[in-house]
Amino acid sequence: MSDAGAGPRPLPTFRPDERVCGNCKLWSPHSEDHRGWVGPCRVYTSRGLFPPSAPICDKYAPRGSAAPAAPLVSSNRTRPARSVAPVVVRHRADPRAVVDLEGLNMTREELMDIFREAAGLSDPPLAGKWEGGTVRLVPGNPELQAKDLPIDNLFHKVTMVRDRIRVLEQKLNAHPKLTDAEKAEMQGYITRVYGSLTSFNLLFKEKGDQFVGSKGDE
Repeated sequence: MSDAGAGPRPLPTFRPDERVCGNCKLWSPHSEDHRGWVGPCRVYTSRGLFPPSAPICDKYAPRGSAAPAAPLVSSNRTRPARSVAPVVVRHRADPRAVVDLEGLNMTREELMDIFREAAGLSDPPLAGKWEGGTVRLVPGNPELQAKDLPIDNLFHKVTMVRDRIRVLEQKLNAHPKLTDAEKAEMQGYITRVYGSLTSFNLLFKEKGDQFVGSKGDE
């Protein structure tokens, strides 16, 4: 752990050619313990928190690269993997329907979250200049200690909020008992929420992933 009053230790840095988890976009810093900075892997969550110096695995994706994806070639090897997607991804008649996985019950939407997380598709790409960066929260009282938050963690929470709002928007538009006027009124509230979140647009690498509100809110 860091010394009391000394503030968090800086995140360790590695050469671009070092094949360690700290250079992988799937690993993110979480907190400090006796080993220094530790964090989870978005794919292998069962490993818990481990340092960025850990050796890479078969899911290694260098920071700044695109998320791992299946090769776009027609072969017998890729066909089975892609054939699973329509069963889970496309079947969205009722995302709250419960799926029984050998005694483990979860909704279809929760199951989809697991698949998106394992595929590295949950989060859109973070703008390159922010990778490995830190947000510092400084209290007005100079006697109080500042708090550092890894930008990767903040960005993950922002995208989670964005995705949940999009799901809410889809469910609202498809609701069978709401009138068009009621849908339009509630859509106005959602648009204003998007507008309040446009301050975070500078974190997104792709413009198409950003929040879009009404003209007066942006």
